[in-house]
This record gives sequence, C-alpha cells and structure tokens, in this order.
Amino acid sequence: MPKNKDDNKKDKKPSVNPKLEGFDVKIDSFGEIQTSFDIDRINQFLNKEVEDKKLKDREDIEDLKNKDEEE
Repeated sequence: MPKNKDDNKKDKKPSVNPKLEGFDVKIDSFGEIQTSFDIDRINQFLNKEVEDKKLKDREDIEDLKNKDEEE
C-alpha cells in the first residue's frame, strides 16, 4: 500500500529566510502563541523585508526605513 501523502508533509520543514533560521511558533493549551524569537526582532525583520501596501505611496517611507536601520 502506498505511503500516505500527509506523512511526507509532517517530516518536511518549511524553507525560511536565513535571518529567521531557528524561528518556531507554537500555541499552548491556553491558546497563547509561544515563539522562539522576541516579537521586537520579528517586527524589525518584517519592517526591513516586507513592503507595506498601505504605505508604499508615501514619499517619506525611505526616510522612515533609514531611521529604523540606524536604531
């Protein structure tokens, strides 16, 4: 009998950005999200790597990005 496809999916780990290597998310029995990274580190990564669709038409967006990088 052929192996079930769901078993293959459980064994594979998703490919991630090298900057997020080791990032893990779990939900505990109370429904709280537990992560292996600090939320500030995650937000900093998202600010640098992901374009915000709502802010893309702003003229001062590059200034804001540069300010975040300096901190």
